[in-house]
Amino acid sequence: MHNAANAYAKNAQQTGNPRELEAQLLMRAAAKLQAVHDGSLVKSEEVVSAIRYNRRLWTLFGGSVGRPENPLPAEIKQNLANLANFVVNHSMKLETSTESNAGRVGVLININREIAAGLRTNLQAA
Repeated sequence: MHNAANAYAKNAQQTGNPRELEAQLLMRAAAKLQAVHDGSLVKSEEVVSAIRYNRRLWTLFGGSVGRPENPLPAEIKQNLANLANFVVNHSMKLETSTESNAGRVGVLININREIAAGLRTNLQAA
């Protein structure tokens, strides 16, 4: 988990805005998964590394929405917690799968891109 947490901490210092940081990290994870989808990453350890990076990132997100100091409305917190749970479970299945993951990472790519876009839209509206 240190890799995703370290990236989060490093980018937090550079961006200063938590929403932009989260959007950047989601897009980075989506890019890694897109490389798996496109066949640019084919070695087993590279594929697992990309999936694991995304899983760890969502594990951090899932943990942060449950904190009492998180200002999001309860319904949004619950939706994000459910989404994080789905992403973590789906990722764990992919990490341990012996089948090709190229076509099965698309849902994770879409989730990351949509949440990142939503975070950036909220930034622009603020």
